[in-house]
Amino acid sequence: MATHVITGAGSGIGEAVARRLHARGDEIVLHARDAGRAKELAAALPGAQTLVGDLSDPGKLSWALSHQTLPDRVDSLLHIAGVVDLGAVGDLTPKTWINQLNVNLVAPAELTRLLLPQLRVAQGQVIFVNSGSGLNAHAGWAAYGASKHGLKALADALRQEEHGNGVRVTSVYPGRTASPMQAKVHQQEGKEYDPSKWIDPESVATTILMALDLPRDAEVNDLTVRPGR
Repeated sequence: MATHVITGAGSGIGEAVARRLHARGDEIVLHARDAGRAKELAAALPGAQTLVGDLSDPGKLSWALSHQTLPDRVDSLLHIAGVVDLGAVGDLTPKTWINQLNVNLVAPAELTRLLLPQLRVAQGQVIFVNSGSGLNAHAGWAAYGASKHGLKALADALRQEEHGNGVRVTSVYPGRTASPMQAKVHQQEGKEYDPSKWIDPESVATTILMALDLPRDAEVNDLTVRPGR
C-alpha cells in the first residue's frame, strides 16, 4: 500500500488529491500547521495520519518533525500548500516577500530534505504543484512569481540529483483554479469571483494522480494545466 505525504490538504487541489488517494485505500499523511488543524484534517479523512509544522517558519521544521513519528517509506511527497499576496514591487515589504518565499519555496525544499531517506527507500516521487506564475510572472505578481520560479528550479535540480536513486520529480503548473486562494486573489485584484470560470480542483487532481500512477518506465517532468473555457 502506497504512503503519501501531502501539504495543503485542507482545501482546493490538496483536498481533492487527499480525498481521492484516501478513497482508493492508500495511506495518507496530512501536513498541518498546528495541532488543532491536524485534528480537523484527520476527522475529515478517518484513518489519515498527520504531521504538524509551520511552513512559514521552515527553520523549525526539522525540530518539529523530530518529535513526531515519520513513515518508514514515502511513495510520494506532494507539495500543494501555498500562499499568495499580490503587490507591485514598489509596494511589497520584506515581510511579504519572506512569507511567500518561505511557504512556497524554502519549506518545500526543507520538507523534501527531511523526507528524502524515506523517498529513496520507496523509490518514490516528489510532486511540486507550482503555478502558471512559475513560468511567466506579471505585474503585481513579483513575490509570488519569484517563489514559484524558484520552485521550478528546485524541482529541476532535485530531479537530476535523485535520478540515480530512482526518485521521480514532477512539476505541475495549474492555471487559475477554483479555490479559496483564487477567491483571495480576486479580492486583492478587486474583481468579482466566479468559480465556474476556472479549473475545478478535481481536474488538477486527476492530472496529479496520472503522474503518480505512471508506470516506472516513464516520468512526467513538467505538466501544464489550463482552463478549458
